[in-house]
Amino acid sequence: MNWILLSLVSATLLGVYDAAKKWSVQANAVPVVLLVCVSIGASLYLPLVLWSTFWADSIPLDRFVVRPLSWNEHGLIASKSVLVGASWTFAFSALKHLPLSIAAPIRATSPFWTIVIAILFFGERPAPLQWAGIGIVLIGFWRFTLVGRREGIRFTRNRWVAMMTMATLLGACSSIYDKWLLQKAGFDPVTMQAWFTIDLVPVMVPLAVWWYRFDAPVASAAGRAKGPSQPFQWRWSIALVSPLLILADWFYFVALSDPEALVSVVSVVRRSSVVIALGFGAKALSEANFRAKSACVAVILLGVVLLTWHG
Repeated sequence: MNWILLSLVSATLLGVYDAAKKWSVQANAVPVVLLVCVSIGASLYLPLVLWSTFWADSIPLDRFVVRPLSWNEHGLIASKSVLVGASWTFAFSALKHLPLSIAAPIRATSPFWTIVIAILFFGERPAPLQWAGIGIVLIGFWRFTLVGRREGIRFTRNRWVAMMTMATLLGACSSIYDKWLLQKAGFDPVTMQAWFTIDLVPVMVPLAVWWYRFDAPVASAAGRAKGPSQPFQWRWSIALVSPLLILADWFYFVALSDPEALVSVVSVVRRSSVVIALGFGAKALSEANFRAKSACVAVILLGVVLLTWHG
């Protein structure tokens, strides 16, 4: 399959993944949703880890073999799991309270934060086109603040916007760390993804235990639930979250493995997943201001194109 088509498949899966997350956390207990999602992801990778450990020679494709790791290497992967776990906790909590058509575009600004981190901490100097991209993303983000006000969301004061921004910032840090793990530390994609997914389970357990001990609704004498938190409700969308992300990442890695693939193009196509999330928010969730938000998304994606031009 052509690397551009692979990138489009990855973007489509990411868009559906965003929609599944929103449906899963809406009026639901976020800590338990997170734990169930990562547990499902781990259960998908665990058979491959066992297969690679005991019968690696029988795996038909070398790219699917999960390599054994030293304790130091496990520590590096566990650090990524903690970073991603924090990002997901912020993101899922914010997504529960924000319209998807606002939350998804904030996440789409991730390349902007990656560039900012590279400038501040790694001394990188963006090219003129990338500086233009930074300015355009900021303009698109500012326009979103104006649209958000129509829905009573003030970006400078809203805690959920702040949490989604923090999730995006942590996600950008994770992307930089991924690059180091893959290019400097020598991890192959499937090994990193498998162990990182499994390590996410113990990372998410404490938050779920805290919810169960202190926030879970308690049945009153009248038989009604009472408590500061919402009860956990199983939805089939929860079962789709991890598989969708795993598949999206797999298509993304395969696209990048093509010698003719342009990283800048793949990155931009991948960010276009926000279009699916925007459409889902408007049609399925009846979220307002679709045209105004679409214009903001177009501006942000234009900025992302320029940011990743030399990617």
